[in-house]
Amino acid sequence: MRRHSCFVFLFCAVFLPRILGFPQTNTSIDCDSLLPNYETEPQTSAPPYLIAVSFDNFEPGNEIQVTLEALKDVGFKGFHLQAREVEGDVPVGTFKITDPNTKGLGCHNVTNSAVGHANSDVKQKVTTTWIAPRDARDLQFIATVVQDLEKFWVGIQSKTLTPTHSEPVNGTAKSKRKVRFECIC
Repeated sequence: MRRHSCFVFLFCAVFLPRILGFPQTNTSIDCDSLLPNYETEPQTSAPPYLIAVSFDNFEPGNEIQVTLEALKDVGFKGFHLQAREVEGDVPVGTFKITDPNTKGLGCHNVTNSAVGHANSDVKQKVTTTWIAPRDARDLQFIATVVQDLEKFWVGIQSKTLTPTHSEPVNGTAKSKRKVRFECIC
């Protein structure tokens, strides 16, 4: 009888939440829509989260520190963060994982093109490093943040970052300006 009770308890603990339709605690977030894998609707209020970046401009190969942080003591359990060109819908660049609460995610078969939560612990702030690609245009970091199984915000945006196009300094680039010298003798 005791064995039977343990089995019933274990069965209920593992399967009852799924049978009743509760969302899984291991939330995955879609790369394109940025929606979590459960049926709750996103919040429409202003998000209590902020995406801060270390620079306003970037060049290919630059490393930009990106911080996702709670504005109040609400914290968050999950998130998905990408860099996208303004008006774009595909991640650009890659992330270097520097925070133990984060893990790299592959979107569109590109390793570390997004970053997400490594655990469901409540976090107040996570920081990661983004590496700028070649040929990127104006971009923003965009995130979905999951506060708990019933509250999440989609489309939280950072300020816009602009690529800089500096002239090469090694002297190998040819100038398009023509210089004409006249000699009056």
